[in-house]
Amino acid sequence: MADKKIMVEMSARHVHVTEKDLEKLFGKGAVLTPKRDLSQPGQYLCEERVDLIGPKKTIPNVSILGPTRPETQVEISLTDARTLGVTAPIRMSGDIKGSGSVTIKGPAGEIVLEEGVIAAKRHVHMTPDDAEKMGLQDGQVVSVKIESERGLVFNETVIRVSKKFATAMHIDTDEANAVALPRDAVGIIID
Repeated sequence: MADKKIMVEMSARHVHVTEKDLEKLFGKGAVLTPKRDLSQPGQYLCEERVDLIGPKKTIPNVSILGPTRPETQVEISLTDARTLGVTAPIRMSGDIKGSGSVTIKGPAGEIVLEEGVIAAKRHVHMTPDDAEKMGLQDGQVVSVKIESERGLVFNETVIRVSKKFATAMHIDTDEANAVALPRDAVGIIID
């Protein structure tokens, strides 16, 4: 089992924006300002923040992750969805057709995102080398055991393989809280 250990990270609520939506939210010529790099190569937390406005409440000061994307997308937990009063189907990133709607407000304007709100399905980013060593394939569904004070086995975890990835499991804040996710958490893939 030791050869199937992976780093586990919490992915908090965040927004991915298109260049066009970035300008609507922050003004003409706006660009994303990197604050710090994330574990996935080329991905970064931005200085820019937005408010998410739903029918019930507003969640202020939500992070934007860069770089810009082809589609604007909001990734929130199911608790966030209830707070906002919006629908957030559990989906893989990028699978936004028919997903929830929310208003995104920035300092220069706001956009009504007709679809694009999801609760990200838990997944493991994996390099091709690590996938081969562990005998796993892109799209495969596995279980991952996380040991902690409130240890859990997370079923229905999707393996995503790409040369662009670094190997790490991503879970949302609800899932991280459920397992009392420790700093430097490790998961064991059990297929």
